[in-house]
Amino acid sequence: MLALALLLAAAPAFREGEVVLRDFKFASGQTLPALRLHYRTLGQPRPEAVLVLHGTTGSSAQFTGDQFAGELFGDGQPLDAGKTFIVIPDNLGHGQSSKPSDGLHARFPRYGYADMVEAQRLLLEKLGVTHLKVIIGTSMGCMHAWVWLEKSPDFVEAALPLACLPVQIAGRNRVMRKMVIDAIRTDPAWRGGEYKKPPRRGLRAALDALLVMGSAPLVLQGRAPTRDAADAFYEAWMKKRLTETDANDFVYAFEASSDYDPRPGLEQIKARVIAVNSADDFINPPELGILEREVARVPHGKAVVLPISEATRGHGTHTLPALWKQYLLELLSSPATQ
Repeated sequence: MLALALLLAAAPAFREGEVVLRDFKFASGQTLPALRLHYRTLGQPRPEAVLVLHGTTGSSAQFTGDQFAGELFGDGQPLDAGKTFIVIPDNLGHGQSSKPSDGLHARFPRYGYADMVEAQRLLLEKLGVTHLKVIIGTSMGCMHAWVWLEKSPDFVEAALPLACLPVQIAGRNRVMRKMVIDAIRTDPAWRGGEYKKPPRRGLRAALDALLVMGSAPLVLQGRAPTRDAADAFYEAWMKKRLTETDANDFVYAFEASSDYDPRPGLEQIKARVIAVNSADDFINPPELGILEREVARVPHGKAVVLPISEATRGHGTHTLPALWKQYLLELLSSPATQ
């Protein structure tokens, strides 16, 4: 019992905070008088930091459990919080940061990934960070990492983009995104985003597509091996997501990817990059061959596609460091680029 108590006492504790960015100007030209950014940190504040970025509809909370933090941030682990300052924001439009559901609804300024990365930059500035040792980005955060690498080449030393492609969103990925947005906007209850009651029919259709996008056949078959088990899983999943999801926030979050297109600037990236996808990722399927082709253009880049196994979780493999932290260690041990 004493050993357990000492272990718990030594575990890194997340601190939560909030900054307010005054008169934040969006790429569209719109302005928000006060943009609130919620964040979590680990370790003592210092000029060099590690930035961890979540995916679409996610938040910093997803990185606090044993599955993620327990693999990376503990004593002697790759990003030991005793030696590293780790910053994990709730990105614009997500979590406890400013978002349409706070009250502006469809009058909230339209934002894109460029706006989200700029908000991250200003947050780091407020925290006194002048250099990023590494960015770990999952899904949407993976795409944000590519934006960072091109927008601030001297600010970022290394990046581990997880579960995305460094090209404009097109093909089936774009079609699925348009499906979820249109499903909500064509629901009669939508009312231009000023709904009195949630547009549940459209939201259900959008969440149906989201479930397919993020799932993997091997995982679902193991979790729901019978007809009744599959029905029970789906009903419980949908009930939970309907309770948690606001239609405006959902639409804005998916529309934000429309300005993403890092492909033209890949040769100019200075940082060390290891981009990791998994072979059972429905959103970024390996048969496209895009990851390997495009990362080959990055001067200090490497592409990795994890093979399907009982441990991989499709698109969600990005939140399982046990499967990819060897590449983080490789990245951290590589010599700095000039």
